[in-house]
Amino acid sequence: MQENKRKITLNYNHWVEKLFSKLEDKLRKPLQFTTKRSFEAIVFLIIFVAFFWVLAYRMTLPLMLNTFMQTAYHLLLETVFYIMAICVLMGAISKLLTEFGVVRLMENMLRPLMKPLYNLPGVAALGAVMTFLSDNPAIISLAKDKNFARYFKKYQLVSLTNFGTAFGMGLVVIAFMTGLGFGKGALVGLVGAVVGSIVSTRIMQHSTLKTYPELDSPVVEGHIGDEQSISFKTEGSVFQRFLNSLLDGGKDGVGIGFAIIPGVLCISTIVMMLTFGPSGENGQYTGAAYEGVPIITWLADKVNFIFDWLFGFKNGALVSFPITALGAVGAAIGLVPRFIAEGIIDNNAIAVFTAMGMCWSGYLSTHTAMLDALGYRKLIGKAIGAHTIGGLCAGIAAHWLWMLISLI
Repeated sequence: MQENKRKITLNYNHWVEKLFSKLEDKLRKPLQFTTKRSFEAIVFLIIFVAFFWVLAYRMTLPLMLNTFMQTAYHLLLETVFYIMAICVLMGAISKLLTEFGVVRLMENMLRPLMKPLYNLPGVAALGAVMTFLSDNPAIISLAKDKNFARYFKKYQLVSLTNFGTAFGMGLVVIAFMTGLGFGKGALVGLVGAVVGSIVSTRIMQHSTLKTYPELDSPVVEGHIGDEQSISFKTEGSVFQRFLNSLLDGGKDGVGIGFAIIPGVLCISTIVMMLTFGPSGENGQYTGAAYEGVPIITWLADKVNFIFDWLFGFKNGALVSFPITALGAVGAAIGLVPRFIAEGIIDNNAIAVFTAMGMCWSGYLSTHTAMLDALGYRKLIGKAIGAHTIGGLCAGIAAHWLWMLISLI
C-alpha cells in the first residue's frame, strides 16, 4: 500500500514539473524552488478552501466540522471494524484453501476457460483465484515468478494487471454483501465482474499489440515453465499446517483491514458529505453524522435516466459507490450500510455494486504501481482506459442479468 502511494506521488510530481517547465518557457527564465512551491501552495489552498467553503456555507462551519468528525467516527466503529472482522476471517479461510491445495484444484477447473475467454494460458487461472482471495497486488507476486511468467507472451503478462485487478478483494466484497442479506445480488455481481474482466483484459491486449507489436513475443525465450514448481505448501504436520495457515491468514486479513481504514475514513466521509443532505426536521442541519450538501446526488439526478437505464439506479445517490470504487473498494462498501438505512438499495443495486466494486477495486490507486513493478510503465494509460470500460461493462451486465433473472 505504501509503495502504491509512493508511485502516485511520483506521477503527481512529474506532472507538476511539466507544468513548471511550460511556465518557465513562457517567462524565458528559470523559476526558483521556493517560487514553485509557493505557486503550488496557492493553487492547493484555493481548491481546498473553495471545497470546504461550499460545505460550510450551507451547513455553517461548526456543524460542518462536527459532521466531518462524527461521520468518520461512526464509519470507524460501525463499518471499518466490521469489514476488518470479515477480512480476518476470509484471510484465514483463504490461507487454508491455499495451503491444502483447494486453490490449485480451482485453478485446474478454471484452466480450460482462460484461452477462449481471456486469450491467456491456463495457468493464469491461478492469478484470478489468488486476487479473488486477497487483493490486486497478489497477481504481481505471481507474475514475477519465473516458472509462472514463462507461460506468457509479453503482452499477455502486461494484461495480467487488468485481469487480476478485476477480481481483487472479491471474497471480502461478496462476504460483506451476503452478510447484509443480499447474497443473490452478490452472486449476480460476481458474474458481472467476470464479464468486465473479459472486456478489460481483451481491450488491454488489443491496444497493447496495436501500439507495441514487438510485445508479441515470449517473456522468456526458449524456456518452458515448470508448473509443478509453483507451490504454496509448507512443511510440518497436518495440524501444524492447519494452525499456521489459520493464524497467518488471519494476520494477513488484519493487514488488509488496517489498509482500508484511511480510504474508508477519508474518502467515504467526503463522499457521504457530498451525497446526503440534512437530517433534522424541516431540512435543518444538526451536526450529526452522515449529513452534508448532496452535490453528487443533485448532479446525478439531472442525468439519472442514463444511470437508471444502464445500472437500474433509482436514486442518484447510488452513483457514489462506483465513484468511490475507482479509488478504493473498501471505502466503497463502507457506503452500503448508509444506503440501506436510507432505504434506497435493493438486490439490483447490490449486483451492480459487487460487479463494479470487484472489477474496479481501486484500480486508479494500484495500476500505476503494478505496471511499474512489471517494468511497463508506458502502458499505464492504456491499462486504466481499458479497465474503465471493463468496469462499466461489469455494472451494465450485472443489471441486465438481474433483470433477466427477475423475469424468470
